[in-house]
Amino acid sequence: QLICGVLQPSTGTRTVRGLEALSLSVPPTPGQSIVKRPNNSGLFSLGSVFARKGYDTRYVYGGYGYFDNMNAFFSGNRYQVVDRTAIPDKDIPFENIWGVADEALFLQAGREIDASWTARKPSFTMIMTTSNHRPFTYPEGRIDIPSKSGREGGVKYTDYAIGHFVDKARERPWFGKTIFVFVADHTSIARGRSDLPMERFHIPMVVWAPGLVAPAKVDALASQIDVAPTLLGLLDLRYVSEFFGRDVLHDADVPASLFMANYQTVGYIGAGEQVELRPKRATKVIALDGGQQGEARERDALEEGIAFYQAAAERFSA
Repeated sequence: QLICGVLQPSTGTRTVRGLEALSLSVPPTPGQSIVKRPNNSGLFSLGSVFARKGYDTRYVYGGYGYFDNMNAFFSGNRYQVVDRTAIPDKDIPFENIWGVADEALFLQAGREIDASWTARKPSFTMIMTTSNHRPFTYPEGRIDIPSKSGREGGVKYTDYAIGHFVDKARERPWFGKTIFVFVADHTSIARGRSDLPMERFHIPMVVWAPGLVAPAKVDALASQIDVAPTLLGLLDLRYVSEFFGRDVLHDADVPASLFMANYQTVGYIGAGEQVELRPKRATKVIALDGGQQGEARERDALEEGIAFYQAAAERFSA
């Protein structure tokens, strides 16, 4: 049963860009992702909002969290990091250079949620899978595609692991009070390009919470940075927001703003135009309907895009 589905653009072509967007709700500012920058602790994050509301807040990852500076970033922004070092060897049927098989990752995540429930504390758990990544290897016998056969097998195995996790979750006392959000970090078809074709940044988002969220299909334009405020809106949590994103389900009067980046190019999509900003002040404005918007409208769109990125860059500058 699909409860709520949104097709949205990712902010970038690397996992750290997805982690940045989902945890900070910020456009992909030029240069390195904030996850990998120095002085990136104490920020206004999804984790900090949940922590202030009394939640146990965790980032659960099947690899070693020192990779891509994840340990420092998440622990510095109100998350407890649970990585490969916390997962007992006896529970790992397979692992590769990226980390443990996703089924072992979800087993550990379930234990962490159980611990919070036992302590009578609400919890927010952010889980990042690793099996859907080259070399696409996983335990044999789980699906009908042999390990190391390519992306299709990696996707199907991760789907298997998620399904197994959900089936086990149904048996837990916290299931009926939990909202599940499934979202990708980036696509595999945008990398290696210098331009920013929006259709190559489309990723899925599914919200699933039987009995809590009414079944619906949402076609509103949404960005990866809208996930955090939308989730908090579903939970009806009150907070003073510093996010750049919006609650897609409740902020219908707020115009959609989409952001994308690919190496040295950053992009912004507003009211009918796509703006691309490149090094040495090179810019490009594209009318999404294929027509001509006029010089004044192009100038307004360009200034709006620059303003978003300049504000974000100044806010997160080291």
